[in-house]
Order: sequence, then structure tokens, then C-alpha cells
Amino acid sequence: MALLLSIFLADILPIFLVASAGFILARRLHVDVRTLSKTTFNALSPCLVFNLLVTSRLGAADFGRMAVFAAGVIAFIGVIAWLAARPLRLEPPTLVAFLLVVMFSNSGNYGLSAVMFAFGREALAHATVYFVMNAALMFTAGVFLASAGRRSVGQALSGVLRVPPVYAVALAGLILAAGVEVPAPLMRAVGLLSDAAIPVMLLVLGMQLEQGKAPERPALVGLAAVLALVVSPLVALGLADLVGLTGVARQAGILQASMPAAVVTTILAIEYDVAPWLVTGVVFVTTLLSPFTVTIVIALLKQ
Repeated sequence: MALLLSIFLADILPIFLVASAGFILARRLHVDVRTLSKTTFNALSPCLVFNLLVTSRLGAADFGRMAVFAAGVIAFIGVIAWLAARPLRLEPPTLVAFLLVVMFSNSGNYGLSAVMFAFGREALAHATVYFVMNAALMFTAGVFLASAGRRSVGQALSGVLRVPPVYAVALAGLILAAGVEVPAPLMRAVGLLSDAAIPVMLLVLGMQLEQGKAPERPALVGLAAVLALVVSPLVALGLADLVGLTGVARQAGILQASMPAAVVTTILAIEYDVAPWLVTGVVFVTTLLSPFTVTIVIALLKQ
């Protein structure tokens, strides 16, 4: 119990304290979360990804293992969610919403912060790869799933072109492969934006939580929460050994898979009208429950 308390105070509480500031900004000052979210997604997160990859000792094999791991976790938990939902005979829009919130975790503003606090900067580089894969799949497979046949495969796949961190990965890969040194003034500017990314991400998380509401169909929301917070880490545990993740890479990958439902899924649900009430409820509930589950996961990984 003492270990769990110390982990909560050191690794989880700081996240929710900063998020609380965002909650207050949205509630009292009516700060527009959309503008800050767009700034984070389009400017700060790409700089964070680029900076971490360029300055890390992450090799191509490490990158590939984590990318395969992230895709595997998302695919496996998606199949499990589909099997779990079959007996419920959900309407197609509700089924799509259920799959979205179980498959895609909040590996950005929450996950990166938790990994950094719990396991340090080296683990953060591995966690960044998971975050990029999660985002890329969300804006391709997730968009295709949410559109439910209203878009072609090509249009759905083009969603990846709207994910700025993907470009940051590609540019970092070219620089590392060519052995080119980034000019110091440019690298310092990128570093400044990178340092701002995680704090602003947490403010955005708090602002988004301010919009949360009491969930409809609590039993269905509860099932999605169990799959996202309990089953997903177990899937990640098995896949980590299968793909050969070890050390901080293993810790980062499993912790990223343990995060609550991604807030961005609410945008997809509203855009394509796939039971946004369910998505919003699951995001809200899993985020509130996550301090308990994530603390336990960190404790197990540290042992």
C-alpha cells in the first residue's frame, strides 16, 4: 500500500493537478479548448516527437518492435471488444463507438506524461513511437470504422496525412539515416516547443474533462472501461514478450496500453454520429478511474 501511495503521489497526482488547472480555466474563464488542442496537435506534439527521436538512442529495430507492438495491441483488443459486444446485439453506430473507445488509448497528453514521470526520458522515446502509431491508426482505421462505409478506403487512409507527428517521425528518420546534425538554433527552437508540449497536453486534458457528463447505459460504459483499463494491459503484457520488448521499452509500451480511452475519439464520434454519448461517457469514466488502475500497473512494472 505504501508503494502504491508513493507511486500515485509521484507519478499520477502531478498529472491531475495540472489537468485540474485546465479544468478550472475551462469552467471559470471559458478558455476555448479547441484552439489550444489544435495548437498542441499541430505544433507542440510534432516538435516533441521530433526532439525525442533525434536526441534518443532509439534504433530502427527498437522503433520497429514498438510500432508492431502498438499495432498488435490495438488490433487484439479490438477483436476482444467485438467478441464481447456480440451477445449485446448493439446497433451498428453503438458498436462502432464501443470499438473506438476500447481500441484507442489516451497515449498522448496522459500516456506520455505518465511514462515520463514513472520511467524517465529514455522510456519516453519508446512511448512516443506508441503514441505516433496510435494516432496514425486512429486517423486511418478509426476514421474508416467511424465512417461505416460512407468513405472509400483511400479517403480513410488519407487521414494519416492529417497527423503532424507522422511527418515528424519521417523527418527524424531521414536525419538519423543521413547522419546530419540539425543546426543549433533550429534544434533549440524545437526544444522549446517540445518542452511545452506535455504541460499544455495536460491542460487540454483537464479542459476536455470539464465537458464530461454522467454516462448513459452505465453497464455498457463499465464493460468498455474494464476492457480498456484491465484487459488491454493484459494483452500488452503478452504481446510485449512476443515481440521482444525489454527494459524501459517494455515498461513504456505496457503503460501506454493501460491508458484510458482517447479523448480524440469523441471528435470522431461527433463527426460521424456514432453514439457520441457512449464515447463521451467512456472517456470520462476511464479517465476518472485510471489513477487507480495506472498506479497498480506502474507498481507491477517497477517490480
